[in-house]
Amino acid sequence: MNVHVSALAKNGTRDPKDSVFARDVIDGLARQPKQLPPKYFYDETGSELFEQITVLPEYYPTRTELGILSDRGADIAAIIPKGAALVEFGAGATTKVRLLLDRCAFDAYVPVDISGAFLNGQADALRKDFPHLAVHPVVADFTTPFALPGAVKAMPKVGFFPGSTLGNFEPHEASAFLRSARAILGDGATMIVGVDLEKDERLLHDAYNDAAGITGRFNKNVLVRINRELGGDFDLSGFAHRAIYNRERHRIEMHLVSLKAQTVRIFGQDMSFRAGETIHTESSYKYSVERFQALARGAGWTPRASWTDDNGMFSVHAVVASD
Repeated sequence: MNVHVSALAKNGTRDPKDSVFARDVIDGLARQPKQLPPKYFYDETGSELFEQITVLPEYYPTRTELGILSDRGADIAAIIPKGAALVEFGAGATTKVRLLLDRCAFDAYVPVDISGAFLNGQADALRKDFPHLAVHPVVADFTTPFALPGAVKAMPKVGFFPGSTLGNFEPHEASAFLRSARAILGDGATMIVGVDLEKDERLLHDAYNDAAGITGRFNKNVLVRINRELGGDFDLSGFAHRAIYNRERHRIEMHLVSLKAQTVRIFGQDMSFRAGETIHTESSYKYSVERFQALARGAGWTPRASWTDDNGMFSVHAVVASD
């Protein structure tokens, strides 16, 4: 479906129809099956909802990864060069990165995220608590190439990609991201990556279908954002959250299910939904340690160390840019 758009609206500001967000939404909803990129969850409201998800009793990844970072902090610090710049891809709340900053000799921190307001608020808080740390937030889509601030270019680089966000990528996209991160960080860089592990399907189901319904609100928030920013008229009561485990593909799939036959308008265009039709909003791939290490090697990284919790729920990996 093609949309004719102009670069500027009548008042001289950029027309929202010309945004990447608009193009991705319209293209995604024109596909069969319909889909939306998960990065659009993370406006300010979505970022706040996700932080609520991380403390839910059913949602094990955050507390388990925090436990690994805390318990293995000395081991991680031992492989971090002194005076390095820590570059966090998709920075959210600072809970995890604070564990690294407390234990490792970083001179600078570069949080990178698409949600500028949330990012800058977190950066301000870090500056107060780490007054000797240079904090250089970068508002960017970390899935595409971006430039590091000039102030850190001469420093050793350490990438940080926690939270198993890597699992939100299709495998070929995960490989492309790791290659892009290697190019951004440069030769000799180290990267610390959080990776969710394969486990009992009931634990996975509960983690993405919490009793409080916060994950459902997070999922539907992308529709709220489309209504607000793109002039959509989604009726949120006409869609339901669904998260299922796809055993063959080793992934959780999040969907928004149309509860009835309905038509939604975006920029004057009709988008039709059948009853039961879904919008695939996110995948979360689960890995074994060996499958992640093979992925990293193929993307130009050499595995150096990996750590898991006692129950084998989650893993944290250190990889080094290959020659």
